[in-house]
Amino acid sequence: MTRAFIGLGANLGDPPAQLRTALEAIDPLGRMLAVSPFYRSAPMGPTDQPDFCNAVCALKTGLAAPALMDALLAIERGMGRLRTVKWGPRLIDLDLLHVDGVHCATETLTLPHPGIGQRSFVLVPWADIAADTTVPGVGLIDEAARSVDRTGLRRWESG
Repeated sequence: MTRAFIGLGANLGDPPAQLRTALEAIDPLGRMLAVSPFYRSAPMGPTDQPDFCNAVCALKTGLAAPALMDALLAIERGMGRLRTVKWGPRLIDLDLLHVDGVHCATETLTLPHPGIGQRSFVLVPWADIAADTTVPGVGLIDEAARSVDRTGLRRWESG
């Protein structure tokens, strides 16, 4: 069993509901350790789309990283995710961010996930649930979250 961190994002339909549905689908893949609060963030890439709802969860799992990634992609497909525009609007996005003790760079999976060190919508929610995690190339999540630009990031408020 190992600890994995998964980033969740959605900006179509009812984004908080999409994240809750995805979390329910992720739960059977192991034992859910923690789920961050939901955050609102401006879109990366094309700006002519709604803001994203983002969160990070920690999962204790017996699945190897490639099998976990395959399961996350299956959840995305099951929820109707279509990959048409890079960084475009989406019903759900599940990113395997980091798996303790695992480093890989293949055509289908890179761990730690590239770019997480510059993404407030990943670092801030991650620090809420596991600030003491150290990620190769990023460092201590708490320090990275405190130093990243948080412009446009705020807690998701319903209503």
